[in-house]
Amino acid sequence: MPPDTMTISAVIPLYNGAPYIAESLNSVFSQTLQPDEVIVVDDGSTDDGPAIVARMAETHPITLLRKPNGGQSSARNFGIAHSKGRLIALLDQDDAWYPNHLAELTRAFRRPRYPELGWVYSNLDEVDESGRMVTRQALHRASHVVHPKRDLTQCLKADMFILPSATVMSRAAFDAVGGFDERLVGFEDDDLFMRMFRAGYDNIYLDKAPTKWRIFGGSSSFSKRMAVSRMVYVRKLLAEFPNDMHRGNNYTQDLIVPRFFPWLVREYNMALRSGDPEAIRAALADMRFLMPLHRPRIRMVLRLLMPVLEMPGLARVLSPMVSMARPALRRLLR
Repeated sequence: MPPDTMTISAVIPLYNGAPYIAESLNSVFSQTLQPDEVIVVDDGSTDDGPAIVARMAETHPITLLRKPNGGQSSARNFGIAHSKGRLIALLDQDDAWYPNHLAELTRAFRRPRYPELGWVYSNLDEVDESGRMVTRQALHRASHVVHPKRDLTQCLKADMFILPSATVMSRAAFDAVGGFDERLVGFEDDDLFMRMFRAGYDNIYLDKAPTKWRIFGGSSSFSKRMAVSRMVYVRKLLAEFPNDMHRGNNYTQDLIVPRFFPWLVREYNMALRSGDPEAIRAALADMRFLMPLHRPRIRMVLRLLMPVLEMPGLARVLSPMVSMARPALRRLLR
């Protein structure tokens, strides 16, 4: 798009983010290329985060919107719906941008491209809770993940590692696919960018890190809400991608189930260690759902193991032996 029409909206969802929101906003106002508007969506916070934003808004051009708590997908959709920019730059409340973030990620949008460019994303630096460096260019650790996205099978077989804070996207592409799925509180980013890819929008990956990604204890990766969201996404993928035998692609057995079943095993083990009966039952129900869809050899082994897993007391006793035998099991199940 011509530079004079390349308007940028920075959108930040906020939920109990008081310790970090000032740093995130200061990183926006330190950009060498300033956004045309900055929108913060208070998603029903119960801490001082909104008050911090309101004080900053007295001296900075910030629009603070408020809504009842509905989750990050809902807050992002709400903020984007109230924005005007032709480009959308998302930033999570505990992440931050280096000063060159917007200049780097918007450059490719300055000229027409065919097919139309849907999003540009980058590598990022991982920092800890206090903002100290953990890993430079953290996506290099996921060496099995392919960037940029060029093939459906690569998008299905592993997490896409397109982090919203390290992304600038076209409003036209976002609107065309209907925005974030508000049922999802995890994998909502994979879901969105998969739909953009399927709609024919192109993407560019920058193997540089103009973004800081804060990771610390209390991750939601194994929360009950995340477990529910994960299975919503799994069912969505299974419905969207039936096997394509014309191309020789068994999406279910070869890609989707092998990607997500290990998550269920980890959730079961964590529930077993915590002694949470509800979490154990939920993990077992999810495993029973996916088990018939797994590869035949793995399905056979799982049928033998399920009676043991369904007796948590026995499973706890046998767990150390299973851990010791895990390498052999991996070789057997290849």
